[in-house]
Amino acid sequence: MPLEKLKWVYLVVLSIVWGSSFILIKKGLVGLSAIEVGSFRIIFAAVFLILIGFRSIMKIKKSQWKWMLLIGFLGNFFPVYLFSFAETEIDSAVASILNAATPLMTLIFGAMFFKAAFNQNKILGVVIGLLGTAGLILSGASINPDQNYLYSLLVIIAASCYAMNVNILKTHMSSISPLGIAAGSFTVLLLPTLVILYFSGFFEKNLSNIVLQHSIGYVAILGVIGTGVAMIIFNKLVQISDPVFTTSVTYTIPVVALGWGILDGEVFSAWQLLSAFVILIGVFIVNRSKKVFSKFRKQAT
Repeated sequence: MPLEKLKWVYLVVLSIVWGSSFILIKKGLVGLSAIEVGSFRIIFAAVFLILIGFRSIMKIKKSQWKWMLLIGFLGNFFPVYLFSFAETEIDSAVASILNAATPLMTLIFGAMFFKAAFNQNKILGVVIGLLGTAGLILSGASINPDQNYLYSLLVIIAASCYAMNVNILKTHMSSISPLGIAAGSFTVLLLPTLVILYFSGFFEKNLSNIVLQHSIGYVAILGVIGTGVAMIIFNKLVQISDPVFTTSVTYTIPVVALGWGILDGEVFSAWQLLSAFVILIGVFIVNRSKKVFSKFRKQAT
């Protein structure tokens, strides 16, 4: 299949997989703490990736492990825990929409640290996207007064981590296979995550509890499919497209996550829907070429 078509296939698959991740985090939090959900997600993903990617790991050069360490923490470790803590206070659908700020953050960090082009249309898109993000947080706080929407900032921080990660992947890791990147980055996370889980108090719980077992089951699916398999596809997508297109998966993730949220009884207001639409407009503008908007302005005048 031509790369131009293949990247869209990857984008759709990632949208479905990652869009379903937010409801799995929510279900995991029923019987587990945020730290336990994050830890098990990384552990399941790491074991899966190490088993299938051992040969790829052995091909990683010594000089490349510093980048593995960096993308492991930026692209997985910090975001995984940040999302788990965020969903203890905000709905899964809201978290997924806030995650749509990732392409905006990718553009900002790309311009700041990776010499990416930054024109007036992209600046406009960033401003609109950030206004939509602020609107989503404020409107959500008004209809869900029992939820602490300051936790929304954790999602924004996670989106920033993703943004830095995708720029690093494109700049420094293009010579490594997608499986090698995924397996290597999770290998460096396994030991610190096991230590965190040990001190989380999990092993003092009644492991025969059905609710606990169900939660672990949801996180197992999240770790293997939503993290392990998804990271392989994501790393491949990074290699065959540009960073902003890659993070455009966050356009469609909220559609899937919103559907799951509604089925699970989450409340979503018209103002939140409008704010989400504003975010997507901002991201759309960021991804349009300057020529498209120049042509539009000429036609308008």
